[in-house]
Amino acid sequence: MPIAIYILGLAVFAQGTSEFMLSGLVPDIANELNVSIPAAGALTSAFAAGMIVGAPLMAVLSLRWPRRRALLVFLVAFMLVHVAGALTTSFSVLLVTRVLGALANAGFLAVGLATAAGMVPPNAKGRATSILLGGITLACVAGVPAGAVLGQAFGWRAAFWAVALISLPAVVAVVRSVPAVGDPDGTRPGARRELRALRDPRLLVVLVLAALVNAATFCTFTYLTPLVTNVSGFSEGWVPALLALFGLGSFAGVTIGGRLSDTRPMRVLILGGIALLAGWVLFTFTAGSPVATFLLVFVQGTLSFAVGSTLIAQVLYAATQAPSLGGSFATAALNVGAAAGPAIGGATIAAGLGYRSPLWVSALLVAAAFGMAGVAQAVRRVRTASHEEIPG
Repeated sequence: MPIAIYILGLAVFAQGTSEFMLSGLVPDIANELNVSIPAAGALTSAFAAGMIVGAPLMAVLSLRWPRRRALLVFLVAFMLVHVAGALTTSFSVLLVTRVLGALANAGFLAVGLATAAGMVPPNAKGRATSILLGGITLACVAGVPAGAVLGQAFGWRAAFWAVALISLPAVVAVVRSVPAVGDPDGTRPGARRELRALRDPRLLVVLVLAALVNAATFCTFTYLTPLVTNVSGFSEGWVPALLALFGLGSFAGVTIGGRLSDTRPMRVLILGGIALLAGWVLFTFTAGSPVATFLLVFVQGTLSFAVGSTLIAQVLYAATQAPSLGGSFATAALNVGAAAGPAIGGATIAAGLGYRSPLWVSALLVAAAFGMAGVAQAVRRVRTASHEEIPG
């Protein structure tokens, strides 16, 4: 793998830390800014919503830029809005900075995925994708727990300052390591032609499945802190360790997905998906047990990201007619889920169903993904049979 792909993974680590660190900061933000926990949880949904809009929008706007320039613009903008977020005393302003940061993050990740996929052979997109997504999972392992520790020791603003600081070496690394040119042949296809790739039924189905699985992941992960402290019986001091445990599981999942998504994707998706659904159901019944929670946080992190990263790789394979915007499709799918999951989970908590309710939602979302896959397969078989019956 080219060293530039690992550099992109470093930048994604900084951005992933920002996206996920609120899991350990939601209660402190809610207390200081005088909002409810579900309202503070909406900061995660706002970030994801910004990425949904930003992924295709920023990718289209930067389509004619050299990829290094695009990556630098997005990364510097991301760094600056985190400085603003660290300084504000207004929840509304903080909400705006999260959206703006998401737009920059979305643009970077969309261009980064396309850049990485263009640097490797056509049959190695899964491995390239896993390196970038590995930056996100390392953020869960190291960045998010560190943010929780900083938040507990110095307040949630310290975590925002830390994200801005760790983005700085990534800027230098991108300048030194990422080629300034665009596609290998020096040409760039038009946005209109690439956007037509969305009409591909296979691509649309994979995008929906990726969104559902990711929604299940972030529905529970966003409210993991109140879940483990109010239901499982852990003290607040255990929160960073549990977040790190989830991150270790997610890194293991991305590693597994990277090894298998290019050669045995259906094995990961079917067997891993069944195990993921069973795990969420089991978690709902055993969340009151500290031992079960400790184990399932790791297991569900592994399964969620093994299945999720494999689906993202399949998006890139399905978007062969959109080499520049394929990354934006994948990024948007990830963040449709990341927006919808916390929103639904927060709604169930606000409705008085308790902190265990997001686990049920996660299970239902994975079940919905299986239902969607089954319907798509049935439709494909009907269409195939109809075509075979038409006389040649």
